[in-house]
Amino acid sequence: MKNIMIINGPNLNLLGKREPGIYGSLSFTEFLETLKDKYPNIGITHYQSNVEGELINALQEAGFGAYDGIVLNAAAYTHTSVGIGDAVAAIETPVVEVHISNTFSREDFRHQSYVSPNAKGVIVGFGLQSYELAIQSFL
Repeated sequence: MKNIMIINGPNLNLLGKREPGIYGSLSFTEFLETLKDKYPNIGITHYQSNVEGELINALQEAGFGAYDGIVLNAAAYTHTSVGIGDAVAAIETPVVEVHISNTFSREDFRHQSYVSPNAKGVIVGFGLQSYELAIQSFL
């Protein structure tokens, strides 16, 4: 059985409420249940924080053998956090960077990622389906 950790950054706890035109109307909790139902033979764990250091701690805790893969949506920290980028570089567990929206169709500052250079891959712009595509990449 594969074990996958999904780590979500700031404001993703507001999915379903926040800018539904960009992020949709489904909460992440609701979506997570559909993922678990669709992949019953995969252990899927989820962690969310609005705090940069807590995300780094979660990456470090998940990054050395407990999980087969990490799906990371660092949200706005993707574009600002050297620390999160360094944490991804420092761990052994492969990381797939995901974004719900197409970051390249948005503001210029969202075109920069400190995560991407050390990620196994990057998936952007497929809505919540981006998470499922990332999980499939570990199968």
